[in-house]
Amino acid sequence: MEFRYLGNSGLKISELTYGNWLTHGSQVENDTAAACVRAALDVGISTFDTADVYANTQAETVLGEALKGERRESLEIFTKVYGPTGPKGHNDTGLSRKHITESINGSLKRLQTDYVDLYQAHRYDLETPLEETMQAFADLVRQGKVLYIGVSEWNAQQLRDGAALATELGIQLISNQPEYSLLWRVIEEEVVPASKELGISQIVWSPIAQGVLTGKYKKGQELPAGSRATDQKGGAGSIARWLSDDVLDAVAQLEPVASDLGLTRAQLSLAWVLHNDNVASAIIGASRPEQVESNAAASGVRLDADVVDRIEGIFAGLAETDPAKTQLPAGREV
Repeated sequence: MEFRYLGNSGLKISELTYGNWLTHGSQVENDTAAACVRAALDVGISTFDTADVYANTQAETVLGEALKGERRESLEIFTKVYGPTGPKGHNDTGLSRKHITESINGSLKRLQTDYVDLYQAHRYDLETPLEETMQAFADLVRQGKVLYIGVSEWNAQQLRDGAALATELGIQLISNQPEYSLLWRVIEEEVVPASKELGISQIVWSPIAQGVLTGKYKKGQELPAGSRATDQKGGAGSIARWLSDDVLDAVAQLEPVASDLGLTRAQLSLAWVLHNDNVASAIIGASRPEQVESNAAASGVRLDADVVDRIEGIFAGLAETDPAKTQLPAGREV
């Protein structure tokens, strides 16, 4: 496993981050989740990403239990705040001082740790003053509950505004967590250039497009039993957009490119994401330990320019590139 600096900071994180969205506390049993975490540790992954909203706090609980007994200083534990948990009351969402303060205390308890390495604003809050949000984050840094601040799915202007306030407050905003893959490239035009200017790295989620880029879904065939596309708890809805015939044809064409390099399509797709020098880490999830072990082989793979051109040619016209598609909070669109 190789490591990269996160933003303009001294914090190093593993090129692959183990994330537990849609899995821990939901899709897989706790013993399987623990086995996946163990597999991540065994292949050298030191960075773990979760959020309080995942499985309504259960994902944090499962991760905390799975990491219990590990040397804390050898891990980078990330979580997020924004969405509602618990009874979902009127102050149980957003980035107010109240919600941030209460959320970090709950997250630390569930994760069984005194601090998180990175605390991330899960979305941009259009209703809370940004000054209030960043001041609350700064206070958590000074209290030692949080080491660094990050965000998720913020657009370029939001990143600039947040970074300016962070600098004024004497803290570091060092990361953004956007969706990014061969099929979803909306950060490239505006977010990545702004991030490079600001000293912010990307920690990207869904780098293999919810599993579509692995090649497991084939045109004209039934969906594999037990796959994410058949999971009605949430997986099916998020993956449906990429099950069209033209996308599946492109994924099939990716196979000989991967084979020439001695890689699987998943490993090649991860390597392509990591080819972007503004990406510090790609988040991988798993429902089986062997998936972690296989995907870990993508770390350290370096792609020649001609290979990158060949890959991108296959997906030409299929990827979403509109920067306006950077995700907004549900129900709070402008």
